[in-house]
Amino acid sequence: MLSVSLKIDKIEYRAVIKFFVKEGLTPNEIHSKFIKVYRDSSPSFSTIKKWAAEFKRDRTSLEDDPREGRPKSATTLEIIEQVHDMILDDRRMKVRDIAETIGISKERVGYILHEEVDMKKLCARWVPRLLTADQKRTRIKISEQCLERFNKN
Repeated sequence: MLSVSLKIDKIEYRAVIKFFVKEGLTPNEIHSKFIKVYRDSSPSFSTIKKWAAEFKRDRTSLEDDPREGRPKSATTLEIIEQVHDMILDDRRMKVRDIAETIGISKERVGYILHEEVDMKKLCARWVPRLLTADQKRTRIKISEQCLERFNKN
């Protein structure tokens, strides 16, 4: 049998398991076939056993069942805009104050500031990590004006 060293997606594994279950193979036989072909990248025996049992119970879907829990609702575009606007209005604003004002956790505010808005705290002020082209031009002009004044005096 040909050996395959590529790792395949879990959905593809489940499709193969479903096929073998329809052929009437046991989880032990399915596992040995996976080991023969995929070696180290094959799914565990417990995973094969679980999905074989699911397919024997006439499960048709290869996807995971939806899980319950609280959805991530604090990282919406509206909230990101609110946080960004608050920081632009007052760069010395604290994460705790933003979190209390908007009604989300401090961790989420930190995530939004660092990952979504791409800012960091510098000398008690929130500043963009990377300057835009306009900001760079403005800084160059201001620096040139300051240098001109210095040279005149």
